Amino acid sequence: MDIIRSKRKTLAIEITRDAHVLVRVPYRMKNADIQRFVEEKREWIENSLQKIKEKQQKYPIEPFTIEEIKQLAEKARKKIPPKVAHYASIIGVTYGRITIRNQKTRWGSCSGKGNLNFNCLLMLVPEVVLDYVVVHELCHRKEMNHSKRFWNEVERIIPDYKKHRNWLKENGENLMRKNP
Repeated sequence: MDIIRSKRKTLAIEITRDAHVLVRVPYRMKNADIQRFVEEKREWIENSLQKIKEKQQKYPIEPFTIEEIKQLAEKARKKIPPKVAHYASIIGVTYGRITIRNQKTRWGSCSGKGNLNFNCLLMLVPEVVLDYVVVHELCHRKEMNHSKRFWNEVERIIPDYKKHRNWLKENGENLMRKNP
C-alpha cells in the first residue's frame, strides 16, 4: 500500500490494475486518521483485490511484443490524424500536435494548448469506438472538463456514445493489461 499526499481535501483509495493499493490523502492528514480510514475500507479493498486476482487467473494475458507495439503505433499515425481533421471540422474546433503513445491507462488526452495524445492500442478497438475517442478528445477543445455541456457536445456528434464508452470500460482493461 502506498500513501500519496496532495492538495486534495478528501481521501480516496485506488486499486491499480496490477493489484496495488494507493491511498490518496490531503497533505496534513494524520497517519492515525489514514489508518482508520483504510481499516474502515478493508473489506472493500480485499474484495477488490480478490476480483483482480481472479480476473488475472481466469484471463492470463500474453503481453504485446515491442514489435507489435511499433506496428500499432505506425498504423495509428496513419489512421488517427485524418479522423481528427474530419471530426474537428464537424465540431468546429482547432487542435495542435497529434501524438501517438503507448499509454498504460489512457485512451486519449487533450492538453490546454490543444495538443492531442492517442493510445496506439486504439488500433485494436472497433472503428466506432475509435471515432468516439477522437470526438471525446476534440470536444475537450470546447469544454476542458466532463460537464453536462461537454457530454452534450459529444452526443451531438455521436448520439450513441454511451455504448462505445461502455465497450471501452468492459473490454479496454484487457487490452491495457497486455501493455509491456
